[in-house]
Amino acid sequence: MEGVYLNSKSALVVGEVAKNRRIKLTAHAPYFINLNSREEKKIHDSRERILQTARITHTFGGDGVAFHPAYYMKDPPESVYEKVKRHLAEIVEQIDKEGKRVWLRPEIMGKPSQFGTLHEILRLSAEVEGVAPCVDFAHLHARTGRFNTYNEFSQVLDQIGEKLGRPGLDTLHIHISGISYGPKGEAKHLNLRESDFRYEELLQALKDHNAGGIVVCESPNLEEDALYLQGIYRTSA
Repeated sequence: MEGVYLNSKSALVVGEVAKNRRIKLTAHAPYFINLNSREEKKIHDSRERILQTARITHTFGGDGVAFHPAYYMKDPPESVYEKVKRHLAEIVEQIDKEGKRVWLRPEIMGKPSQFGTLHEILRLSAEVEGVAPCVDFAHLHARTGRFNTYNEFSQVLDQIGEKLGRPGLDTLHIHISGISYGPKGEAKHLNLRESDFRYEELLQALKDHNAGGIVVCESPNLEEDALYLQGIYRTSA
C-alpha cells in the first residue's frame, strides 16, 4: 500500500528543528485516496493513508493534513458528500481516541470529476468537528474558469468567514501556484509567472481580510516562487 514513510524518530527531529526555527509545519497525505471508491479495500486503504499522515503530523507538531478526498464516480454529489462526511467523522473519532488530533483538511479540487467544490469543502468543515478547509485557489480557478480577481478572491474569503467565523479566517491553509487548465479543469501546475493566475490580487485580498494561517506554494519551482510570494506580500499596502 502506498503510504507514509517518515518514521517517528525522524519526525521528532523535524519537529524540533521547525520549533527552534519558528517554522509552521503541515503535511499532504498520499495522492492515492478515494473515499468514494467502488472497492472496499481502496476505501480502507484511503482511510489508513489519512490516519497514517495524521499520526506522523501530530508527532512532528504539524497543523494538519491536506488531502484529495474523493472522485464522484458518476454518483450524485449529495450521496458522495454524505459518504465522505461519514468517513471523515470516523477518522476524526479514531485520532481523538489516540490523542493525536490534527486538522483534517480536504482540498478544493481542480477537476469537475473530483469531489471538492468550495461549497462542499466549507460545508464539511462546518459540519464535522476536526475538519477545516484546504483552500487551493489555483484549483478553484482551474475548476471554474473564474475566481481570479480581487473581488472574487474576496468573495471566497467572505464565504469562509460566514461559514466558519473569524477563526476560519485566522487559521487558513492555502495552496497557491500557477496552473494550466482546460474544459476538464486542471491540467498541471505552472510557475507563477507562466500562468494567468492573479496571485498579487489574491495576496492583497488576504491582507485586506487580515487572514492568517499557512500558505503553501505548489509551483514547480516552489522555493523560488515561495520567496517571490513572500516578497510581494511583505511589500504590498
